[in-house]
Amino acid sequence: MSDADTPTAPRPRRWRRVWGGWREKYPVAARVLAWATTAVALAVVVVALLMPTQADKVRLAAFVRLPVEAIFGAALLIVLPRKPRIAVAAFAGLGLGALTVVNFLDIGFNEYLGRGFNVVLDWSLFSDAQGYLQDTFGKGGALGIAALAVTLVIAVLALTTLSVIRLGNLAARHTETATRTTLVLAIAWVTCAALGVQYAAGIPIASEHTMQALQFKAEQVQRTLQDEAEFAKIAKKDNFANTPPDQLLTGLRGKDMMITFIESYGRSAIEDPVMAPGVDATLTAENKKLTDAGFAAKSGWLTSATYGGSSWLGHSTFMSGLWISNQQRYRTVTAGERLTLPGAFKKTGAWDTVGVMPGVQKAWPEQNFYGIDKLYDSHKLGYKGPKFSWSTMPDQYALTAFERLVHSKKHDKPLMSTIILTSSHQPWAPIPELVPQDQVGDGSIYNAIEKAGKKPADIITDSTKSKQEYGKSIQYSVSSLINYLVKYGNKNTVLIFLGDHQPIARVSGNHASRDVPVSIVAKDPKVLDKIAAWNWADGLQPKQDTPVWKMNAFRDRFLTAYGSTPAP
Repeated sequence: MSDADTPTAPRPRRWRRVWGGWREKYPVAARVLAWATTAVALAVVVVALLMPTQADKVRLAAFVRLPVEAIFGAALLIVLPRKPRIAVAAFAGLGLGALTVVNFLDIGFNEYLGRGFNVVLDWSLFSDAQGYLQDTFGKGGALGIAALAVTLVIAVLALTTLSVIRLGNLAARHTETATRTTLVLAIAWVTCAALGVQYAAGIPIASEHTMQALQFKAEQVQRTLQDEAEFAKIAKKDNFANTPPDQLLTGLRGKDMMITFIESYGRSAIEDPVMAPGVDATLTAENKKLTDAGFAAKSGWLTSATYGGSSWLGHSTFMSGLWISNQQRYRTVTAGERLTLPGAFKKTGAWDTVGVMPGVQKAWPEQNFYGIDKLYDSHKLGYKGPKFSWSTMPDQYALTAFERLVHSKKHDKPLMSTIILTSSHQPWAPIPELVPQDQVGDGSIYNAIEKAGKKPADIITDSTKSKQEYGKSIQYSVSSLINYLVKYGNKNTVLIFLGDHQPIARVSGNHASRDVPVSIVAKDPKVLDKIAAWNWADGLQPKQDTPVWKMNAFRDRFLTAYGSTPAP
């Protein structure tokens, strides 16, 4: 046989040759690096398996536990042959990475919306989040944050996958040691679970966190799908669906109605020790303005269907009398013919219905569902000034535009106006200032105010500063609304105003209620006499013991109090 015919062993890949040579040259450094890499892989897997879903539960004790999933996983990888082991490890690592990403989403959603991430319904919210980031940090900043988020997701998936594969290969190379270790950990887990051993904080040492998380998500998907069918049936039931027009709202005929939402105006604004002093002083001062102008008010509490954001869920809950707590319910109800509060006024034929919604920046098909004849969105209010982060225009300007374009015009019928004020939308920087009414103009006056205001980056990561600025934004919104009412309201004006939800947890506090203030203001004493049985507090500030209703209860109680006859 010639030299050419002599078989040769396959040459190792270049990186293996380089690594092998380096390892032989620096054996101590190579061992340290190998052990460090293994330690990192172990830490990644443990952290991923034990990651809490709420920021306030992220503590050292949460990660110093025995995850049963790791014990079962190790036992499986030890007995599998090489190729199946690598395939199973890669699949498990990807799944663990995906669960870690969902856990981080849960933390974010709990922090901002007071609930976890719904894997069925919440994907649509990312476009709203992108718009919020763009308004807060600009296009460049929003793109940078989005790119960073995508990079982190890919990194998490890759890191968990490589970590599980490495640990599986290590267990296969040291089968005897891995088997003994797994057996010891299994005995320890069973013992701790049987005896209920836990840390002082009440955290059990024997953990089933990942299995419980997967079970919860699976049940959540099932509940979501069931809720869709059940809610569709509930939405069809309406106590006032067949009430004749002449039997609706007979107690408010001839009144100019205003339903106004103040963004993020929650109970915390009135009761939190940081925000309350300024907000309460403003409510007291504005109530005196109303009294001096001949108005009176009664106020109560409503529990919103949303928290921290998704304002449209609060709006639709209040207007429709249905509990609209997720996007699927919102789509279901707005695709139907449910009688809303503006729709009830429209149905009578005795009111013209208008909407002033500076936060609406694109086509809004829900206009027909709500029964709004004419809509003034952000493009139709004539504003030429700057945006204030997410808010397209200051509340004072929106109300002034409403007066100029709508209220001051001659009408054959009274108005039913739905107004959504946005200046108290997070991040609460910069905040507009009240300007003399005759200087509002086209909004150009706000250019200097916006430039002189705080930047979102100055407060967005600081809870105390966020609270302070949030409180100031609520003061501004309430003052803008009451100033408008005192100047342009008359004996036939009736104002209902409320918050749509509490601010985010970083401002309202962990585990805060979902309650928001609601007030009805009028000059005609007969209007407030009709709700005397509600036991609401006098003035603009509900008391701590004032009755609390779920927000969806308001529609039917309001319709009934003002002369509507139920006809399901």
